[in-house]
Amino acid sequence: MNNYQYDSLREWIDIVEDFGELAHPKGADWNLEIGAISEIDYKKRGPALLFDDIKDYPTGFRVLTSSTNSPKRLGLTLRMGIDHSDASLVEQLRGSPNKWVENSKNYPPRYVTESPLFENVMEGDDVDLMKFPTPFWHADDGGRYIGTGVAVATIDPDEQWVNLGAYRSMLIDKNHVALGAVPGKHGYIHIQKWMEKEGRAPVVIHIGMDPLYMVVSGVEVPSGISELNYVGAIRGQSVDVIKSTITGLPIIASAEIVLEGWLIKGETTDEGPFGEWPGYYVSGVSKEPLLKVERVLYRNNPILLGSPPAKPPHDYSYMRTVMKSAMIFDALVSAGIPEIKGVYAPECGGGRMLVVVAIKQLYNGHSRQAGFVASQLPAAAYMGKYTIVVDEDIDVTNLEEVIWAVCTRTDPDTSIDFIRRAWASKAEPMLQKGQPVFNSRAIIDACRPFEWIKDFPKVAQADSRYLAQIEKKWESIFQPKVTK
Repeated sequence: MNNYQYDSLREWIDIVEDFGELAHPKGADWNLEIGAISEIDYKKRGPALLFDDIKDYPTGFRVLTSSTNSPKRLGLTLRMGIDHSDASLVEQLRGSPNKWVENSKNYPPRYVTESPLFENVMEGDDVDLMKFPTPFWHADDGGRYIGTGVAVATIDPDEQWVNLGAYRSMLIDKNHVALGAVPGKHGYIHIQKWMEKEGRAPVVIHIGMDPLYMVVSGVEVPSGISELNYVGAIRGQSVDVIKSTITGLPIIASAEIVLEGWLIKGETTDEGPFGEWPGYYVSGVSKEPLLKVERVLYRNNPILLGSPPAKPPHDYSYMRTVMKSAMIFDALVSAGIPEIKGVYAPECGGGRMLVVVAIKQLYNGHSRQAGFVASQLPAAAYMGKYTIVVDEDIDVTNLEEVIWAVCTRTDPDTSIDFIRRAWASKAEPMLQKGQPVFNSRAIIDACRPFEWIKDFPKVAQADSRYLAQIEKKWESIFQPKVTK
């Protein structure tokens, strides 16, 4: 299974290099070129990219993209081995998020006093964020986004639990960033509570770290459970942290770059536009909290972890697809829906807007029940749009098969149901400005009608076991042709 263990982004990079999924682009321009190269790479499901010798910056100041968009790299990141397909990774993930939540109490962060982060320290007027090769990712962005694949640490002022969130951070000048914490998310709630109590809020932004922190910062870890504990449960060992003397917050000791400071009530700046994960510029320019960076810690030859959203597939869409698919699968089983055979939330829907569920039908109404429940589970309700329920003979990871089932096993008049005024987001491209943040849901029952399933036309293809035998017998003719 190759269950590699590692503690830092640099060790992760070495392992990925060893199994042949790392490329080293040199000489790329921070202005659009890094973003364009990365976008081409995402669409080709290419290697992780470690950019160096970036224009206008010294050798060793690097940017990593495409970190988690392959089964091997995501399996490595989740400590689940590297020998995976899309389906096998989802299958192995089943049950894991619940176990990680349960075990997180056993892995509180461990405070240490030493860290490579202290190799370089900038404080006060010496802070200069322009030292780092922050990409200008896309031509229509409102600025350079130093924070995309980040873990932003906040703390609840009353309950004292630490949250890590993947909140975008736009570079304003040498010592200020705009922090785009999403309303309703845990970090945003923490910040608002601090503002009400003290008129300011402490923040630590980790900009380079083990991609696992980025993964957990972007999924729904239950309220009250720190992602630091959650990461400890995934790793099977507590996370080493140092205590910030600026904010009192814990800092991941193995991080590459860390920004520390306080948000001040009423101090805001223009932020955006920035491409959203559905693939559009939706939110435009808005007023967001302005963070004055009081201290920067960074390692020698630092690595900035980049993970910008865009039209999918984008940098983290594969990760979200795999994580969401497993979480929805588990939630359906926990809700008591029997004979769930597969769940997949494809990248084309951003891991949210399209969910495919495969079942083995047991009773009248089973398929509709699965569809309605799946559409409203906490793991799936936010920004959902289409839930398609198919029979167990359909591969949920193969959209050709899924759409074939929709085309041949549905009647539009009787196979589609709707839910209105559902949980949407400002990232919804179909939401007109000034309108309430709602959308609707379609539940498409693409299963063979249960009442006459035994009489439904037989699929016109050979038996799958026989096909496997024939493929093995004649494997030479199915080998890819080598052209000179």
